[in-house]
Amino acid sequence: MNIFVCLRRVVLSCAAASLLQGASDFDFVNSRWPASWIRVPGSDPQGYGVYHFRKAFSLNAQPDKFVVFVSGDNRYQLYVNGMLVSWGPARSDLYHWRYEVVDVAAKLHPGTNVFAAVVWNDGPFRAVAQNTNETAFLLQAEDRGQWFVDTGKTWKCTADKAYSPLHLPPNQMIGYQAVGANEVLDAKLYPWGWERPGYDDALWAQAEELSNASGRDSQDAPNRWMLVPRYFPLEEMTPERIPAIRRADSVTAPRGFPQSTQPFSISPHSHASLLLDQSYLTTAYPELTVSGGQGATITLRYAEALYEPRPAGSHQPPLKGNRNQIAGKVLYGREDQFLADGGAHRVYRPLFWRTYRYIELVVDTGDSPLTVEDIRGIFTAYPFARNARISVSDPAVNGEIEQILSTGWRTARLCAHETYMDCPYYEQLQYAGDARIQMQVSLFTSGDSRLMKQGIEALNASRTAEGATYSRAPSYLQQYIPPFSLWWIGMVHDYWMYVDDLSFVKDMLPGVRAVLSFFASHQKANGSLNRLPWWNFVDWTRTWRDGVPPADPDGSSSAAIDLQLLLAYRWAADLEKGAGNPILAQQYDKSAEQIQNRILQTDWDSSRGLFADQPAHATYSQQVNTLAVLAGLKPKPDLRAIVEKLLSDPSLEKSSIYFRAYTNATLREVGLGDHYLANLDAWRAMLRQGLTTWAETDMPDARSDCHAWGASPNFEIFRTLVGIDSAAPGFRAVRISPNIGALEHVTASFPHPKGEIRIELTNRGTLKADIVLPPDVSGRFEFAGETKPL
Repeated sequence: MNIFVCLRRVVLSCAAASLLQGASDFDFVNSRWPASWIRVPGSDPQGYGVYHFRKAFSLNAQPDKFVVFVSGDNRYQLYVNGMLVSWGPARSDLYHWRYEVVDVAAKLHPGTNVFAAVVWNDGPFRAVAQNTNETAFLLQAEDRGQWFVDTGKTWKCTADKAYSPLHLPPNQMIGYQAVGANEVLDAKLYPWGWERPGYDDALWAQAEELSNASGRDSQDAPNRWMLVPRYFPLEEMTPERIPAIRRADSVTAPRGFPQSTQPFSISPHSHASLLLDQSYLTTAYPELTVSGGQGATITLRYAEALYEPRPAGSHQPPLKGNRNQIAGKVLYGREDQFLADGGAHRVYRPLFWRTYRYIELVVDTGDSPLTVEDIRGIFTAYPFARNARISVSDPAVNGEIEQILSTGWRTARLCAHETYMDCPYYEQLQYAGDARIQMQVSLFTSGDSRLMKQGIEALNASRTAEGATYSRAPSYLQQYIPPFSLWWIGMVHDYWMYVDDLSFVKDMLPGVRAVLSFFASHQKANGSLNRLPWWNFVDWTRTWRDGVPPADPDGSSSAAIDLQLLLAYRWAADLEKGAGNPILAQQYDKSAEQIQNRILQTDWDSSRGLFADQPAHATYSQQVNTLAVLAGLKPKPDLRAIVEKLLSDPSLEKSSIYFRAYTNATLREVGLGDHYLANLDAWRAMLRQGLTTWAETDMPDARSDCHAWGASPNFEIFRTLVGIDSAAPGFRAVRISPNIGALEHVTASFPHPKGEIRIELTNRGTLKADIVLPPDVSGRFEFAGETKPL
């Protein structure tokens, strides 16, 4: 086939602003701060509790700038003159405790102003991702002339007795939960208006000072919060209407509710319920507005999907079926309760966001009628922008690609907040195996690498003395999955290839070396690994117990884990070369070669043309052969034959939706990228089941309906079909190798650190490629065995 390539360059201008400290002459990094951590006197430092803090002050004029550093433990929300301006802190560990940096000048005015904060500690019910020291709040002004607002004894405070944790029966919860407390709010005990300037706080107590705050590098810090600034943005907050009522019991809502504000009443001594359908899964703060109804109990129940009723006494997970279908189904899941006090226009919003497609609104009234005025959500997630786009000439294919990409992007966004997280409903934990895929989705779709950097740092900070990272971080409950430490090295390598930030990569190299030292201590003389401690999860399959791959009877010589270690040694060699450490790079290359020789000698089955899972050749899997292809263990023709067997051999243990990120990547490695779209049947099946995000597994009744480790099509469509990839560290060069098959026309745009890459491919006998690259970015175009420089 003939190839015609047209290259153009475009210069894009951009401006960025940062509020991270630097304007002040005070050294907040290495010093104790003027502000003190404060708490409510007599409060339980580790127990469940909700607390309010206020500081009133006067200004002669509105300032041009008023930057404050804000933090809390466990969590806080800060209001300025009744307006929410900051929330957090971004989850981390005590050795890297985050504070938010926010300029509140626009919310201030001449005269009296009020800073007001709510701080809460979920105590023993807190999320596993939530580390803690003790309940406290901190606010520090950056400018010396504004230190009069710093937290200390001039702040007023009170304990909020309206809140209590809600204990749910085990049969209402499905699967492992690790996300924090459900709540009850008793409106008659709530200090309504506490965040507004006119509120009377005369009876509130004087705040108790704990100790001065201090930067992470300060000498002899007086407390355990080692403060570092949050360098990534606050989450998006966008109102979101609920489009439909799917079921009503003992109540008739007006036409147009809940799509818009349409008040209606529920009679005294009634039990009424509405099943609301967002129509897609979301992460949001549900916001309910009611009036009257003194003594009424209002329950909000949240679910990703409805379930078939579970038989009495059964401990088996109930079935979900098609997520759009509700007939005969019930809602199991988390809930919050609001106890009405009879007041007008009471707005209930839980302290932390919830995950739901369905909300069941249940009202039990007392002696008074209750008016439901409105219910809506405030969508929240990390503010990623969808900057990558693709359009193809075949309308049916174009529609399917867009549906897969939009579903994957929703999945990715719901699993990205202050950290990446495996799932928003059940765990909210930043697992290394999940996060590596999520980071690539973010890079390829938005180009924003800040949350990626956070994830790499968090896992690096979790390393043990032996060198292994936690499987997930932040987390107060340690868990170790040694293969996930290897994926962490892959993350660092990904960052090196796609982000121009060699200084950060160098900072991570001691951690990379420590991880590999841990694995080296468990290697045999031939390079293979002995049985590793902890949970050696590789992939969820139908036969591997707990996702642990087959090995020798003593647990050693697992080809899957050996191959991950081989890849990690190669990634580390690349990183060391890039950092100017050739001797270490050579050592890692030799270690990789040793493992390669071991696997070729003992695991290669020439009769089947496949790699076995272990030296005994007892079992075979897509996972092992996927890793062997990605490691390039055989000549290209042999690797292509292996991939063809991956596509056709039903005897192989199948990759899950998670590991297909790697299995499908083998297609472009061996020149079979034209088959990529044909290998997305697992995603098509989920769409047919009514899912609006990708589930944890491709089983019809997977526990979680939202797991972003399944969003790999959001980068592989661009990397394989369009063929865009980094060809040099820092994405300083581009490789474009399209696999558009029978498609006649493809256009795509793609974010790059220096701007945007735009491609137009026309395939009518001769492939014509019109490519626009950012300035100072070189590359090459590869197609049908030919290579052209860009």
